[in-house]
This record gives sequence, C-alpha cells and structure tokens, in this order.
Amino acid sequence: MTSPSETPDGATGTAPAPHLLCDVQALAGELPAPAGAMWRLAESGRQLDANVVHLPPGGHVADHREPDLDVLLLVVAGSGTLGTPDGADQALTAGALLWLPHGSTRRIDAGPEGLSYLTVHRRRPGLRIGRRVPDGAPGSAARTPPASGKTT
Repeated sequence: MTSPSETPDGATGTAPAPHLLCDVQALAGELPAPAGAMWRLAESGRQLDANVVHLPPGGHVADHREPDLDVLLLVVAGSGTLGTPDGADQALTAGALLWLPHGSTRRIDAGPEGLSYLTVHRRRPGLRIGRRVPDGAPGSAARTPPASGKTT
C-alpha cells in the first residue's frame, strides 16, 4: 500500500485527484461553432488523449485509417454518418457510442445540424529529441517511431 505522499508508481509528491474537466453538453450547445476541436484533454501525466470535435452542417472528416490506436467516439450533439469501405454506414445521433478499432478505415459526415463528438484513445508517446541512430546500428531497435497523424 502506498502512503498519502507516494503515487502508485512510487514517485513522491501529490497524487492526482479526480476533477471535472468540462460540461460537454454545455460546450456542444455553444453553436454555431467553428469546425475542429472545441476542447482537448491537457492534464499533465495523463495516459489518455480526448477531444470534443465539432463538424458544421455538411462538414466531414475524409476517409482515413488509424493504424495504431483504438478510439471511442461518443456523439454529444447533432447527427451524421460514420462511413466504412464496405458500405455498412452507421447513423450517428446524440448518445451513440462507437468503437473504432485500430486498423479500421472510416469517414465521418455531419448531418444538416452539424455533429459534435468526443473521442478518447490511448495517448501517443511524445517525440524525443536526440541524435538519429542509423538503421542496423546498435540501439536502433530501441528507437521510438515518431507519432503520426490525427485521430478521429
């Protein structure tokens, strides 16, 4: 068991405390809103990334594939469609919770009133600054690949 001044990983200091981040329904009610992220999880030491994203009426996120991360998507306002390559499109309405498995290809199309949604996924490792180790050199297998593109 850890003492009050010790975090679960053994570091000393103040353990993080649960706290309210934002009111998603109030945030989604601030329409019209510009397209893009309306809110981002920014707490230091976090293991997750999360965003509240808004697409205006008729807006979309083009076909893309997330190779590394599973993503949860929760529709908080509006409506739209989650498109898939096999044509099995899913209707998106407020309250819909979707799992977007890593490796899947998808697109998101907003309906006539726009679409606001929360995405949550494991945090990508940060980029590290240092000397480049040539492929095949000792230690090259231990390199962390750079983080890649946007996740939806």
